[in-house]
Amino acid sequence: MESSRRHVFNGLFVVATFVLFWFLVTFPGPWNVLRYIGTVIAVVGVSLIGVARYQLGKSFSVRPEAHELVTTGLYSKIRNPIYVFGMVMFVGFLMVLQRPTAWMLLAVVAVAQAVRARREARVLEAAFGDAYREYRSKTWF
Repeated sequence: MESSRRHVFNGLFVVATFVLFWFLVTFPGPWNVLRYIGTVIAVVGVSLIGVARYQLGKSFSVRPEAHELVTTGLYSKIRNPIYVFGMVMFVGFLMVLQRPTAWMLLAVVAVAQAVRARREARVLEAAFGDAYREYRSKTWF
């Protein structure tokens, strides 16, 4: 069951990536410095999400679950790189939009990501105990 969820998520990620690229390229408005920088930031963000997802491997789950404590690659420095680079991608997206009021969404997304990270931390701490606490002390977010 969880394997099929991973496949669905992976498929949705690929589709969403293509939609994001299409949006970045076709969004009406001037191609100014802010848009170029935002496009680069969004592409870097989505690329690093892909790397983090790959490094997570079979430990990935849609809901907070404890399969294996991944502490290598991006996860050796950041506990939640998918969330962090999701925010990076979102910042780039907002720069492309060039709509000042849209930046208020950043706070909403940041709070939602922090809540999800806390839920995952509780699950991982319950499953891995001291190993997770040590890992947490050596990593950011």
